Amino acid sequence: MIELQKIEYQYDNFNMQFALNLTAKERVVIVGPSGAGKSTLLSLIAGFIFPHSGQIILNHQNVTTTLPGNRPVSMLFQHNNLFSHLTVEQNIALGIKPALKLSQTEKNTVGDILARVGLDGFNQRYPEQLSGGQRQRVALARCLIQHRPILLLDEPFSSLDQALRFEMLALVNQICSEFNLTLMMVSHYLDDSLYHFSRCLVIEKGKIIFNEVPKQLAENLKIAKLLRIKS
Repeated sequence: MIELQKIEYQYDNFNMQFALNLTAKERVVIVGPSGAGKSTLLSLIAGFIFPHSGQIILNHQNVTTTLPGNRPVSMLFQHNNLFSHLTVEQNIALGIKPALKLSQTEKNTVGDILARVGLDGFNQRYPEQLSGGQRQRVALARCLIQHRPILLLDEPFSSLDQALRFEMLALVNQICSEFNLTLMMVSHYLDDSLYHFSRCLVIEKGKIIFNEVPKQLAENLKIAKLLRIKS
């Protein structure tokens, strides 16, 4: 679960305030204008930045001042951050053993994760030998191997074409069900991809102004106008 209690954060002269309650295993999409604070919200939850006031509760633990590595969170960014000089196996292994000296059991674990994201047998390939969608699958596998119950995705599929983006969203849904994950994902798409999620947050000027099921977006005239949704 994710609970944000009166979170306040300021960047330059931009004041952000977030309050939120998510139950375990929810799947939430975050949309809103550019610069509204969507990525900042994820960074606060992940621990890459700290609030000026308020509390962050993750899985019933107060993690407000906890460093990222000690939070029950894994995060996938828009740019997958794979290292070109490392193999697929090594890139994934960074999630569990930065020294990259894997036991046979750990190598088997990497192979199992690769199979679950549809890349069985890709262990010894390099990122340059993969397509864009395959690289994102490797980055997703690196998140999963950490076995953390909260998955944060910051526009990870924006560089993919629509068909591949929908394929990746279906894969994420499958993985969230299999691993019982709580999901929050930033997106700038206002199409049928929203219906992969149980809840939608709209952020404007550093505040959550909409927190409902996705189908109600078009029914809210103010939000529809802000996001330019056709009713």
